[in-house]
Amino acid sequence: MMMGFNKLAAKLSKGAGLAALVAIPVALTATPAAAEVSAETAFVFNTFSFLICGALVMWMAAGFAMLESGLVRSKNTAAICLKNITLYAIAGIMYYLIGYSLMYTDVSGWIGSFSLFYNTSEAELALLGADEATAEQIAAVVDNGYSVMSDWFFQMVFVATAASIVSGTLAERIKFWPFIIFTTVLTGILYPIQGSWTWGGGWLSEMGFSDFAGSTIVHSVGGWAALTGAIILGARKGKYTADGRVSPLPGANLPLATLGTFVLWLGWFGFNGGSQLALGSALDASAMAIVFSNTNLAACGGVVAACLLTQILYGKIDLTMALNGAIGGLVSITAGPDLTHHFLSIIIGAIGGILVVVTVPLLDKLKIDDVVGAIPAHLVCGIWGTLAVGIFGGGSLVTQVIGIVGIGVFMVVTSAILWLVLKVTMGIRVSEEEEALGLDKAELGLEAYPEFGRG
Repeated sequence: MMMGFNKLAAKLSKGAGLAALVAIPVALTATPAAAEVSAETAFVFNTFSFLICGALVMWMAAGFAMLESGLVRSKNTAAICLKNITLYAIAGIMYYLIGYSLMYTDVSGWIGSFSLFYNTSEAELALLGADEATAEQIAAVVDNGYSVMSDWFFQMVFVATAASIVSGTLAERIKFWPFIIFTTVLTGILYPIQGSWTWGGGWLSEMGFSDFAGSTIVHSVGGWAALTGAIILGARKGKYTADGRVSPLPGANLPLATLGTFVLWLGWFGFNGGSQLALGSALDASAMAIVFSNTNLAACGGVVAACLLTQILYGKIDLTMALNGAIGGLVSITAGPDLTHHFLSIIIGAIGGILVVVTVPLLDKLKIDDVVGAIPAHLVCGIWGTLAVGIFGGGSLVTQVIGIVGIGVFMVVTSAILWLVLKVTMGIRVSEEEEALGLDKAELGLEAYPEFGRG
């Protein structure tokens, strides 16, 4: 089945939770009245929503690139930029070739179809090729509710987001081509399979597992892949001393990292808002506005909480913690921005910011080197956000836990196997000499800041 109808049906079934927690008119959660606009106009608005919101999510790729570029050392800046633009391209190709079909076509409970290529519908092709469209041709297209490829585009940019999470964690010491191979499998096979379990109408959907825009399905998936990769890859040289101390390896450009965070924040309105999956009625427009507002408030809560906690713990405010606090808040609200009261969204986001601050030193104690803090922000906060739906959203907490564990086990096992195969066959880590030189020169033969150090 197509993603739109599956996910929209699940969303509308949660109307009771929305009415109980959000102080909005009852009409938004009741059965909507007949739309004032025509079916064709609703088709246009729904398609427009997918395309514009998808473009905002695509812009998050730039946010990840800038955030990661700012948090790595200058000698690795060009390499991380290359990884980010390449992984986006790979995600697009793989999701077209096989990923979308695995996730949404003929899902049998655990997996969809292995059919290659996902193209425009025959009805839309007939309409486009007609010299003079008939009423029947128009109806055949409009009845779908939105253009087929607008839905594909919106889903494709989500899978690219999951892959972007991995690149930041493993920065500064992973080889380019093994990373790209992993990304190819992640975006074409692993992400679509687990996504089919919920958004494709699979076994988790049948259980009632709820993840509105992907705290678990997108962010935790990227986080699990990043965590297994970081453990297998090992820490950067000099990050941890023999006596257990942590040696800071600060990023080169905090203004750039801050800009990247703001870009991600902006893109998140498309990420969560577009997951309303429709804009053809007053109901959908009002619900989308609520999602936008809750998304924004959660990010605000994450920033403030991270600032306060770092001041309390360290006597100084940490900018990088504040940046990841924003992202942690955004990830935390992503599972249920349609369900939470506006003030409660601040609380959920604030808890996400606190989790980021607490998890970073915990990873250091375990000697797990996460260059940009993606594991706390995306994995830990993704888990928290999914649990929050069960705690505050009126859903089953047990079902939420089952979904988190099921997807987590699948991603850890498959990611670990893939990383280990790559490690044994072609190696995944650059040499010590290349790491010391920097990946810009070692793998690309160039520098991101060639004028630095010159007279």
